[in-house]
Amino acid sequence: MSDLVFLSATELAQRIGAREISSEEVLKAYLERVDQHNDTLNAIVVDVREEALAQARAADEATARGESWGPLHGVPMTIKESYNLAGTPTTWGNPDWKSNVAAEDAVPVKKLKDAGAIVFGKTNVPLALADFQSYNDVYGTTNNPYDHGRTPGGSSGGSAAALAAGLTGLETGSDIGGSIRNPAHFCGVFGHKPTWSLLWMRGHSGPGDIRAMPDISVIGPLARSAQDLETAVRTMAGPDHIMARGYRLELPELAGRGLDALRVAVWEDDELCPVSAEVRGRIDMVAQMFADAGATVDRDARPAFTTTHSHETYQTLLQATMASRMPEADYETLLTRVAELDPNDDSNAARVLRAQVARFRDWAGANEARHKLRWQWHEFFQDFDVLLAPIMPTAAFPHDHRPFGERTVDIDGQSRPYFDQVFWAGLTGVAYLPSTVIPTGLNDAGLPIGLQIVGPEYSDLITIGVARMLEAAGCQFVPPERYL
Repeated sequence: MSDLVFLSATELAQRIGAREISSEEVLKAYLERVDQHNDTLNAIVVDVREEALAQARAADEATARGESWGPLHGVPMTIKESYNLAGTPTTWGNPDWKSNVAAEDAVPVKKLKDAGAIVFGKTNVPLALADFQSYNDVYGTTNNPYDHGRTPGGSSGGSAAALAAGLTGLETGSDIGGSIRNPAHFCGVFGHKPTWSLLWMRGHSGPGDIRAMPDISVIGPLARSAQDLETAVRTMAGPDHIMARGYRLELPELAGRGLDALRVAVWEDDELCPVSAEVRGRIDMVAQMFADAGATVDRDARPAFTTTHSHETYQTLLQATMASRMPEADYETLLTRVAELDPNDDSNAARVLRAQVARFRDWAGANEARHKLRWQWHEFFQDFDVLLAPIMPTAAFPHDHRPFGERTVDIDGQSRPYFDQVFWAGLTGVAYLPSTVIPTGLNDAGLPIGLQIVGPEYSDLITIGVARMLEAAGCQFVPPERYL
């Protein structure tokens, strides 16, 4: 049965459609593993199994009639806790939101269900979706399936952990600072951060009927195969009902090109966030896979901006967006702290505080800088199809629940500030670029290491297509031994 639960969602849908196995059987296999493993893993924190079982039986009845609900027909899946799922709380890890029970499903959840998916639960997150770890005072701590003493990442940590442990068939998360990408890397699965606004987010929010698209933030899938990412993106992508009057989705694809036809840039390290030797080694390994296949590989090419400028722009926009989610009382505290800062204090902490309460004039300046970065990336991608880069500087690190200011990350014996790690996510996220994370295998400690494949805006199916080719060449999901 363990072979079944580690199949891709694509293969599960095919087998269910061919009546080789039923949706109900697959769901029960996952639920059995949830009952067996979730107490120690703590990845799935909301359970709607009875409704899901009824829906799985309905899917099997449809199959028997020769009907298909779509490309995910009968596939059991879970969703990140931050999505609305009718009849369940959406807390974002905040105890004050425990009574925030959704009246209806989020739009992307409806789309997944309309494609045939059977949603049976929700997965854990950090408080306010604002950490590289996934723990909170509502649901507790999620562990990494490869080492329970380490983080699975955040904020879609429960998503990646559930997939890696074989507790679910597919997942969908969200990303503003690597929240899809770093859990995929830490847990050895595939993840895709789409082009900004490609996937309509309504219903991925805290209390209230929020309809505005938040800056930088996106939703996107995590899976055990690249093909599943493509299916989920195609399912959830598209304009909202207003834009649909005049816009239609038409994403470019590889159109039969192989690895040999690609132009690949490689950005394996940066002084603003040095990466470990083993992470650099995996970037080199995949770059060599491209070179061996006949691709054009350039390790020196860079867009026409400094990383300091890009990162400062990202931080201003990111911090302002994250602070906008804060309760009013917390935001007032921020205003007081900023008012008390020494005007000459240019420390990193002071810059973060000022960015959190940035005036609109300051935000607008950063926004203009961001759009210049977008055009510089656009020019860069006239010469390259994709960029290979790290997403985090190390493999999964041990749980660390100290106050943020006390945390550090160890990179080959060098201690770095904890939030330096957001650099690689922000480098591409600030400019709206799509990014697909692939696994590259386990390190000597048995921990996964991934990397991101980045492309120009709206090249989502190309970065995922490249991931599919690399998966076929050996960059595949490897289940954790304790869950086999």
